[in-house]
Amino acid sequence: MLKIGLTGGIGSGKSIVGKAFEMMGIPIYVADVEAKRLMASDFGVRDLLISRFGRQVYDSNFNLNRKLLAEIVFHDETSLKDINAIVHPAVREDFSRWCEQFVEKPYVIQESAIIFDSGLYKSFDKIITVTAEEELRIGRVVKRDAASREQIIERMKNQLPESVRLERADFVIYNNADLILPQIIQIDKQIRSLIKK
Repeated sequence: MLKIGLTGGIGSGKSIVGKAFEMMGIPIYVADVEAKRLMASDFGVRDLLISRFGRQVYDSNFNLNRKLLAEIVFHDETSLKDINAIVHPAVREDFSRWCEQFVEKPYVIQESAIIFDSGLYKSFDKIITVTAEEELRIGRVVKRDAASREQIIERMKNQLPESVRLERADFVIYNNADLILPQIIQIDKQIRSLIKK
């Protein structure tokens, strides 16, 4: 079973691409969703977050105060690194356990915006990058998140440059006006051919 990374910048459409692969029977692990789950329910992760950031990052019922955590991280790069140092290893372990249930599948996919930024790319057999024109991405996120154009541009500045993602990718899906399903089917065939070799 191959492990495939699926990445792309904000608004690129990586989640839509992930859902398309899932509809084709490929298991998808969405790292962002699972990281939130682990921060909310994994006692080890929770204890480390409380130890580093204080009890206030959880309410009285131990629900994660995402808004407070986001504010802390947005204003302090060291805090972001500290959160990543706590959460990334937990996600890696969780992904490994998750993969065990799919050994009969030809491949699994982990969707993550930060595959290259975090060094996760080293643990994948191949990487798929989803890309789209910047203006299109901004428009998508403005609609999706009800955020301002300026906020989206600021978030984009905090991400790895698109050129770096494209350069490091094994496969690229162009999600502009292009149809993505034919691209996904072609990549699926290419990945399956790697397994047969």
